[in-house]
Amino acid sequence: MNKILLIFLSLTIYWSAYGQYKNIKLDEANGEGYAPAEPSITINPDNPDNIVAAAILNKIYVTHDGGQTWSKQEVESEYGVFGDPVLTADKKGNFYFFHLSDPAGKGWQDDGLLDRIVCQVSKDGGDTWEDAGYYGLNHPKDQDKEWAIFDPSSKNLYTAWTQFDKYKSAESDHFSNILFSKSATGKKWTAPIQLNKEAGNCLDDDGTVSGAMPAVGPDGQIYVVWAHNEKIYLDRSWDKGKVWLRSDLEAAKQPGGWTFDIPGLGRANGLPFIDVDVSKSVVRGTVYLLWTDQRNGENDTDVWIKKTTNHGDTWTSPVRVNDDDPGKHQFMASMTIDQTTGILYILYYDRRAYDDLQTDVYLAYSIDGGNKFTNVKISETPFVPDEEHFFGDYIDISAHKGIISPVWTRMDNGKTSIWTSVIKQDDLVKIEDKLTR
Repeated sequence: MNKILLIFLSLTIYWSAYGQYKNIKLDEANGEGYAPAEPSITINPDNPDNIVAAAILNKIYVTHDGGQTWSKQEVESEYGVFGDPVLTADKKGNFYFFHLSDPAGKGWQDDGLLDRIVCQVSKDGGDTWEDAGYYGLNHPKDQDKEWAIFDPSSKNLYTAWTQFDKYKSAESDHFSNILFSKSATGKKWTAPIQLNKEAGNCLDDDGTVSGAMPAVGPDGQIYVVWAHNEKIYLDRSWDKGKVWLRSDLEAAKQPGGWTFDIPGLGRANGLPFIDVDVSKSVVRGTVYLLWTDQRNGENDTDVWIKKTTNHGDTWTSPVRVNDDDPGKHQFMASMTIDQTTGILYILYYDRRAYDDLQTDVYLAYSIDGGNKFTNVKISETPFVPDEEHFFGDYIDISAHKGIISPVWTRMDNGKTSIWTSVIKQDDLVKIEDKLTR
């Protein structure tokens, strides 16, 4: 009996320490150019075995066999590639890669070199890419932190981002604003529309309007959120982005603001994520808003979510996603919905198990419309970040037909690397009563 108990305890410790989900390394810093960080990922809705990920500055990773093997390439653009990678895909399986441009190859400078946002397209599952078009060209202003989605109902691409009059400027007549544009193919984009009614500063702090993210409802409604001065705002459009609200809606309070300190990181933020359930589930049409903040103190960062069923007019009270005891850091959260099941997934970094800088990666999921969450550690081993090296501003997650693909950055001895895992919902839990009608 004692021998059996010892074996059981050993296995328990093993699975606790190393996790149950295979971690796949896609890339690592090699001392040349920019180290990989800020990953984005998308599952092909036409073929879930085809998954594409991206990382700064111009790195693309592709699998056609459900994650068993991956290829890597560096994408070029005539306008230059300078980070903030974002991926999305349409229903036909065409992938779209959005990124900042840097035509002079000098990075952030005082003369507005990051003068546009570029959209590239792949029609062969991510193997080859070509320039489609660009938007936001407004020299000498700087464009930053774009996000983009595909709307199956209108077949449009929607994007929102921050425009700086002059990045890092402290001048009182220099502002930041949230802009929106759309395209039917990724080639030609509409003239940008300013969404925010209250402009921000250009310091890239909580006084800056930042974190613009679009989402689409089941009837083609467009929602865009962003953070500013300890609040998260929402704007919406019922006519495919032509007309927006006269006043921005306050969707959530973010005590302490969207910028805060996380030990071991040179910079950290709690910028919002938004998604809408467009599945055939009983919670179809529900809008979810995710963010992190330090309302419970600078040593206790938490992941929060709230929802609305009336397009943002009223919201539920925030629900704390991470289920640990108070006093530890959970940060850099991202969110997605499997639109075939209505199951909600949230990816984030977690330090609940440690009293130092060791960091794990957790996946939280909800099968009841965001009321309760199950938290699962998916990283095999912890890592320790180094604030002297850039760690990035976000991670990402995609889910489709019961396949969940998170992607994250880790750091070991000052070197960043990009990791993913391909997880099946049935490996998380056998769900007998899903949200489908």
